[in-house]
Amino acid sequence: MTMFDNLTDKLDSVFKKLRGQGRLTEDNIKQSMREVRLVLLEADVNFRVVKNFVATVRERAVGQEVLKSLNPAQQVIKVVRDELGRLMGEGEDNSLDLAARPPVPIMLCGLQGAGKTTSCGKLALQLRRQKRNPLLVPADVYRPAAIEQLKTLGKQLNIPVFDSNPDVDPVKLCTDAREFAELNGYDTLILDTAGRLHVDQELMAELQRIKQALQPREILFVADAMTGQDAVNVAESFDQQLDVTGVILTKLDGDARGGAALSIRAVTGKPIKFVGLGEKLDALEVFHGDRMAQRILGMGDVLSLIEKAEAAVDKEEAQAMEQKLRKEGFTLETFRDQLKTIKKMGSMESLLKLIPGAGKAMKQMGGMQLPDKELKKIEAIINSMTSAERRDQRILNGSRRLRIAKGSGTTVQDVNQLIKRFSEAQKMMKKMQKLGPKGMKNLMGRGGMPM
Repeated sequence: MTMFDNLTDKLDSVFKKLRGQGRLTEDNIKQSMREVRLVLLEADVNFRVVKNFVATVRERAVGQEVLKSLNPAQQVIKVVRDELGRLMGEGEDNSLDLAARPPVPIMLCGLQGAGKTTSCGKLALQLRRQKRNPLLVPADVYRPAAIEQLKTLGKQLNIPVFDSNPDVDPVKLCTDAREFAELNGYDTLILDTAGRLHVDQELMAELQRIKQALQPREILFVADAMTGQDAVNVAESFDQQLDVTGVILTKLDGDARGGAALSIRAVTGKPIKFVGLGEKLDALEVFHGDRMAQRILGMGDVLSLIEKAEAAVDKEEAQAMEQKLRKEGFTLETFRDQLKTIKKMGSMESLLKLIPGAGKAMKQMGGMQLPDKELKKIEAIINSMTSAERRDQRILNGSRRLRIAKGSGTTVQDVNQLIKRFSEAQKMMKKMQKLGPKGMKNLMGRGGMPM
């Protein structure tokens, strides 16, 4: 996650100093907390939030159970992780409240340019995956571009959009959409309300009228994480006027300092329910404070990785892949199918960051990784082979390899390198199958997979 990379690096350097101490005292813990305070302020975290956070961590870190533990530095890091999780709402139920007579209205609000309309589409896609039947409602009658954008998103997602008319009052438009939804069996209304470049009373009055008329179960404030503390201040204003029920934090894959993500929950008291992690329409994740704390501290996020894998592969597809593997063995064809599954889960860089220690290892190797373009190259090489070649790479002679290189836009050297690595991996897979689960651990300890 690009936004937190700098913060992760700086916190890691603080903790490295702690680990280097022979023993921890109140003095060196206080010094470390001063450094943590500076790191958070540089990351544009709200001053009040930083002050309270550091005071709480220091109080817990100088307790006897930490100072007298066998590994006090790790205990301090655990305290920081716990408090970061608490700061972002660890343990909160971030699920949407949809327990009402359908159609259930969900109102999205926020400033113009925060990603509100795109978030409506992403949210509709999530709800459809949960077997709900959403209807998108373009209620921003002042910006024809917003209406057209939502219609375009609806077409891409195959999700219906209410036929909005810029000449109709937004409140009447929303009530008409509710009647239409009732008559046509839609169980959820997603309202894309108007935004402005700044907070004004006319906008708030309109949003309050929509709230009064439709009584939405959820009022979600959409905040642009790239705008830092401005997003937090605007969130406070919207909350005071509308009593929002949660926050959608967009552009968390950007390169801003991350202060809004760490501050907005503490300042507003309202949970972050979703985070946007890219422009793709499936790039919306349910937010978990404890998991985000682990990512910030470079501890990975295995639960999110598992969820991504489960979402990418349905049971029937997984069973078919398993049967193919049993019948044909580990071939270039099955390897290509696995690559396609990985691509569904997101970029390789984002996946590696979810594995504990992988992100740090990548940096130690000078950023060495398996970039997405490398995976595309591997897939292109395999796609340029015949079915027979994919099933048995041993038949690949010099002329075949030259043809494959030309067909995939790569070099013969690239093809040779892939075949060599794959052949080694194939031998390893055969050994694993012979050894069974018990012997796999020992085999991995002798050098692991060559790929």
